[in-house]
Amino acid sequence: MTNIAITGASGSVGREAITAFENRDVELTLFSHSESEDLETTPIDVADRETVRSELAGQDVVIHLAANPDPHAAWDGVSGPNIEGVYNVFEAAVFHDIERVVFSSSNHAVNMGNVVSPTRPETTVDHPEVIRPDDPPDPDTYYGVTKVFGEAMGSYYANRHGIDVVSLRIGWLLTPDGLREEVDDRDDAGERFARAMWLSPDDCKRLIDAAATTPLESTPVVAHGISNNADRFLSLSETMLELGYRPEDDAAAVLDGKQA
Repeated sequence: MTNIAITGASGSVGREAITAFENRDVELTLFSHSESEDLETTPIDVADRETVRSELAGQDVVIHLAANPDPHAAWDGVSGPNIEGVYNVFEAAVFHDIERVVFSSSNHAVNMGNVVSPTRPETTVDHPEVIRPDDPPDPDTYYGVTKVFGEAMGSYYANRHGIDVVSLRIGWLLTPDGLREEVDDRDDAGERFARAMWLSPDDCKRLIDAAATTPLESTPVVAHGISNNADRFLSLSETMLELGYRPEDDAAAVLDGKQA
């Protein structure tokens, strides 16, 4: 049996990660920033180094989702959980000989060149440039900067300590109805972003499962985590080849009435 820890388990991605492993031969240990009313989680402050080290004992895989996810946050709001927290998780992985860390990166690590304005990170220009995982980082916010840091830490720990590391540049997880509601409230630039970055709940499960369980030919792996969107500009070829990810949903099909 594989022991998998999920930090940030009560968040939207964390909840999909939990269901991704239902009926699988895994033992999940769930952590959240505070107690959850509907999940049995252990409260943890990922910026607390000793606590993180203690709590991750006995794990085989860590899916590290805990972070301040606000792309508009100031530096003081992200530096603790998104910088110190990442270091603490990787250090704990070395200390406990954890086999793999799946790090939740973000599209915001590479999005500045395609936004309509530096002050509007959740927008996309008319003709965005295609972005591949090995292109240079281009963060659009302090939040994006912390995700570039996390990817760099993953590279260091993979190469220095031999840990399997998968950094997932996750898009925008929404239900189909949530996607429609967001688009209704957005201008054209905001709609283009939603169409490009959508990650459906079912594809999120497929993505997390692949990142946590697929044997890696090399490490680290940086991979884009979105659905099979017709209007995407984050390349999915590498995610599909390296992780065996097979997305099935498409924002365009949802918004154009071709997918429920």
